[in-house]
Amino acid sequence: MTLDDVKVKDKTALVRVDINSPIDPETGEILDDNRIRMCSNTLKELSEKEAKTAVIAHQGRPDSEDFTTLEKHAEKMSQVLDIQVDYIDDIFGSDAQKAISNLETGEILLLENVRFYPGELKNKPADEQAKTELVRKLSPLADTYVNDAFAAAHRSQPSLVGFAVALPAVAGRLMERELRELGRARDPEHPCVYVLGGAKVDDSLSLTDHVLEKEIADYVLTGGLVGNLLLAAGDHDLGESNIQVISEKGYENEIKRGRKILSTHGEKVKVPQDVRVEKEEGEAELISVSQLPTEMPIYDIGDKTISKYSELIQNSKTVVANGPVGVFEKPAFAKGTNEILKAMGKSNAFTVIGGGHMVAAARELGVEDKLDHVSTGGGSCLSFLSGEKLPVVQALEQSAE
Repeated sequence: MTLDDVKVKDKTALVRVDINSPIDPETGEILDDNRIRMCSNTLKELSEKEAKTAVIAHQGRPDSEDFTTLEKHAEKMSQVLDIQVDYIDDIFGSDAQKAISNLETGEILLLENVRFYPGELKNKPADEQAKTELVRKLSPLADTYVNDAFAAAHRSQPSLVGFAVALPAVAGRLMERELRELGRARDPEHPCVYVLGGAKVDDSLSLTDHVLEKEIADYVLTGGLVGNLLLAAGDHDLGESNIQVISEKGYENEIKRGRKILSTHGEKVKVPQDVRVEKEEGEAELISVSQLPTEMPIYDIGDKTISKYSELIQNSKTVVANGPVGVFEKPAFAKGTNEILKAMGKSNAFTVIGGGHMVAAARELGVEDKLDHVSTGGGSCLSFLSGEKLPVVQALEQSAE
């Protein structure tokens, strides 16, 4: 169900969003408000329909530098929505309960970082999460639960699945759009290519195997750490320092899996023909894979690879990209990712990108508006495209039943 299926006027809505944002560790300022902007349609609609809206969200993890309060998020949300968003430094205590009960129609209240509650970090089935203190304290105060947190949809935590057991639950506008557009990528027009990069090697290998086995994709083009690992799996000696990076990330055992994927799918899996390595700090050198091994770090795909990948993208009707194909934060190694995004922007295909770094690269390059769908999810996007059941979506489906 969606917001079209419920009446919210004069009703209290608990809304779970994902506004987890990059934070400047020194000033505490939000560096990128993309996720706040992406959920703004849902919050604005609820306010305009005269709902009383209490927002639940998280920021960071207990052991991270960006684990902080949501006070700055409320300020930024107020700017984005052009509506006053109040903040309270309480999650489900008496102050939060009183503030929710006192909401007037059209008002929006942002509760404190839900991950300050230790139980939020535990993944359990929805029925069990409905019994947590968080859900038991807040659900009696609300009429409807709205989940708009697609980026966290692969988790089964109390604020994400528990309320869907206790209250009528619907998808927010962002969740609705993500599922609709990514659904098109999961049942695509052909030819279809997937471009997989970044550092989530295990997830990317699962996705590669799934989309090729199910004939969802015609080709998978690889770069980044995924491409490096598949080069190693294809018996290319990357050099000790590059293999060490794979080991340090905990992916050494994935090389065997990569061999199986290359053996099973053959030419449908494309690996780099040439790469850019860092000769000196910030200085790139182009080498063919036939020149491997190298002790210089491999940081990007090369020009021949870019040309081949761009040609495949131009000849496709559906293109899905998740994760950059190089260390794009370093200007000398941004070319691969930028050229892939430019090719997608020029293509007549239905185009989708996911993963925070890929989205940041598209925005920096100015091609975001030329793409058909920019997903807010990284892990959730990969999981959904891999055919996995997302706990949040399952909870929403069960609520609808």
